[in-house]
Amino acid sequence: METKELLKKVRKIEIKTRRLSNNIFGGEYHSAFKGRGMTFSEVRNYQFGDDIRTIDWNVTARYNEPFVKVFEEERELTLMLIVDISGSEFFGSENVLKKNIITEISATLAFSALQNNDKVGLMLFTDQIELYIPPKKGKTHVLRIIRELIEFKPESKKTDIGTALQFLISVIKKKSIAFILSDFISPDFEKILRVTAKKHDVTGIRVYDKLEETIPNLGLVPMFDQETEKIRLVDTSSLELRNKYKKQNSLNFKKINELFSKNGAGTLVCRTDESYVKKLLSYFKKRG
Repeated sequence: METKELLKKVRKIEIKTRRLSNNIFGGEYHSAFKGRGMTFSEVRNYQFGDDIRTIDWNVTARYNEPFVKVFEEERELTLMLIVDISGSEFFGSENVLKKNIITEISATLAFSALQNNDKVGLMLFTDQIELYIPPKKGKTHVLRIIRELIEFKPESKKTDIGTALQFLISVIKKKSIAFILSDFISPDFEKILRVTAKKHDVTGIRVYDKLEETIPNLGLVPMFDQETEKIRLVDTSSLELRNKYKKQNSLNFKKINELFSKNGAGTLVCRTDESYVKKLLSYFKKRG
């Protein structure tokens, strides 16, 4: 992509998403995550009404009287955008690719963090870590993130969310707000999600296209798999096949929601032809 064309695309996304983060989301982002980043400050004597979960049992045993840990809210939060750039993200209908919606959502979140003076980091992944930009503050840094989201070309086309989560917990030691943007078509990652959700505030944003929900009756159709790069002939006139696909897709969707929920992580679902603004706003308000 030529520099002039790239800058034009970055500017277009900046104008749209910055307006959203400034005018619509305002304090919603901050109120949704304030108090999530708590750091240990000191210990003091237990007072009536203190939460017993904050008792420091080591100090209590040493002095033979109850002491509690005092935590203070961190003024700065760290937002990590963990973005799937595998082959399946280049699918889309009605002139909208899943990749484009993921880029806009990521930019909106990044500008919301910028507005609150938080750090923003980016991880682009397939079945390997394609790019990692450590968290930093500032508009220039956010624009670099948008630039990479638009033009970065991955080496692989496959997906492995577990690899991305493993990398996150190895490089980000302090608690962060981690958004995973993907269609979640990936090998099993429950074990590492459980570990990650204990260390970070994790939200999975599933982005999908309406044509992925069902297969239309179009007869014998050659279908290209973006991740394996293989072509298969599929008889879409088969009612059994269409029903089986629809059922399996629905089960996968339910499975992802349950997976995140039971492991202490949040989920958000965005269809490419629907407003992600309403979805984000609703999610922030629910958490705030």
